[in-house]
Amino acid sequence: MQIVPGAEPLSHDGSRVGVLVQHGFTGHPGSMRGIAERCVEQGWSVRLPRLPGHGTTWQDLNTRTWPEWYAEVAAAFAELRERCDVVVAVGMSMGGSLVTLLAEEQGDALDGLALINPAYKLPDPRLRVVGLAKYVVPSLAGLGDDIKKPGVTEGAYDRTPLRALHSALAMWKQVTRDLPQVTQPVLLLHSPQDHTVHPSNSELFLSRISSTDVTDVVLENSYHVATLDYDAELIEDRIVEFVRRLAGEPAQEGA
Repeated sequence: MQIVPGAEPLSHDGSRVGVLVQHGFTGHPGSMRGIAERCVEQGWSVRLPRLPGHGTTWQDLNTRTWPEWYAEVAAAFAELRERCDVVVAVGMSMGGSLVTLLAEEQGDALDGLALINPAYKLPDPRLRVVGLAKYVVPSLAGLGDDIKKPGVTEGAYDRTPLRALHSALAMWKQVTRDLPQVTQPVLLLHSPQDHTVHPSNSELFLSRISSTDVTDVVLENSYHVATLDYDAELIEDRIVEFVRRLAGEPAQEGA
């Protein structure tokens, strides 16, 4: 199936420091490309996968399930782990929940976890019937483009496929249950004004993980898709700083 322009994955082999970068639900790699390219500039090895069913059509996504998405993340991680001494995973929204699952399953094999407005639950009461509704209504209005900066789009689908959403909900339930298994150093970047994933998701994450090395950064000038919003440069700077610290590399001058 044809991939929309800008949705191409990125794979770069650099140093023995690896960074896995993951986009979210109904979006595509374009929303995370700035982070990935910034990491490439550092000379690191980088993987930015395109999740199955993303960057094509919402109908394609509606045929996919969360184990397919996680398999793509796990494969990218395995590539980095094989060639790198240090591997850090970065994810936004559902990409954040996918790399959280990776942290829960991989333990010490993953050296750090950086999250941007991660998703673990949606408080919408309509979701309680999505398991039945998916057989009647294939999609609802889209969830994308929650961006404060005018004129910016993430290229997400204009429809939310319900079968795929129901699968995501099942994954979030598992990931939330196992949050105490997260022990890695954590960088959490979250927006207090998020109209897609309620800020309570970040509160839930912080309240349940077992990590003792936690850096909490509030994104005061961005909505949900913060990587394309006013705080994009701040996010990139903090992620570079975080990876450098974990890799034992000196801080950049002026950081």
